[in-house]
Parts: sequence; structure tokens; C-alpha cells
Amino acid sequence: MSTVDILQALPPLFRSADLLKFTGNANVFLTRALERGFITRLTRGVYVNSRLKAEPSLEEAACFVRTPSYVSAEWALHLHGVIIQVPMVCTVVTLSTAVGVTRNLHWRGVAIEYSHIANRLYFGFEAREGFNLAMPEKALLDYIYYRNTLPFADELELEEVDAGRLREMAQPFPVRVREMAGKLAGMI
Repeated sequence: MSTVDILQALPPLFRSADLLKFTGNANVFLTRALERGFITRLTRGVYVNSRLKAEPSLEEAACFVRTPSYVSAEWALHLHGVIIQVPMVCTVVTLSTAVGVTRNLHWRGVAIEYSHIANRLYFGFEAREGFNLAMPEKALLDYIYYRNTLPFADELELEEVDAGRLREMAQPFPVRVREMAGKLAGMI
């Protein structure tokens, strides 16, 4: 198979292991495809097939790198219209322990930050096209959980937030998160 044939058979996002179906030496293929500009390396072992396929969304790529995962905090709040300002950090919450500053990515001018969460707190998201997105209430709770603060009240558009659901979703979180969520629910 030619390079173009292989790239056409691959999805827009792929792992180096996916190449083993098409070629015996994935490293040689990847090196040559990178040099020719056919693919872009997102992170070690994960590539974007951007030459022949439509480029995936930032959220889709971010969730593909660490699975299972969902987009949350400021980025999800912005997508839901709860905050107007466009954040510079896309927070991806994952069960994977491969997180931390050295595991963060920068793509399309945006920092993608991975944060580990306990199994009991891994809920409250909905499937979107190619990625999972936290519901507005869960995005607020994750924001409080990771940032240890409330978002600025004057920056929030709370019409999309359900106070009852916020209180209910806050139950498995630590006391400090439940208390801050209660203050926020009182504003709705």
C-alpha cells in the first residue's frame, strides 16, 4: 500500500499502534509521513491525519489522547454559554493517572490540561460528536474542585444551570466543594 492509501484508510486521529494493520514498520512510516507533512504529531503515539481528512475539533483530539475522559471546567462552561470569555486552557478530566504539567499539551494555541478524578466523581457528562462534555452543573463543580474557588459571579450566565441538579451532583464531592456549590445554587 502507498502512503496515501494508508492515510486514506486511517481515521483523522490515530495511534501508532493503528498502523500495524497496514505496515510492518510503523516507525518508518510515521517518520516519512511527518517529514512530508502528511500527518501532525499531537503527542507521543498520537497523530492527526490532517492532510487527507478533516481536522478534528480541539475537544475531540484532547479526549482522544486520554481515555476515558470528558471536557470540563472553564472550557465546558464557555461551550454551554455560562461564561462569555474564551478560556486559554481546555481542562480534560480523566480516570487516567497520566496527568500533570509534563503531560499537558499545547495545540492550536490552546493549553490542554489533563486532571485525574476519582471513579466516584466521574459522571455528569454527555456525549457530543467525537468527545464527552460535562453538563453545566458538573463543569461548575469540577471548576470548584480543581481551582478551589468560585468563578466570578458577575461573569456567570446562570440561566442554563439547574440549582437542584447542582446540589444533587455536589453530594459525592468533598465538603468544601458542596459548601461553595450551595452558595452558587443560592444565586440561581
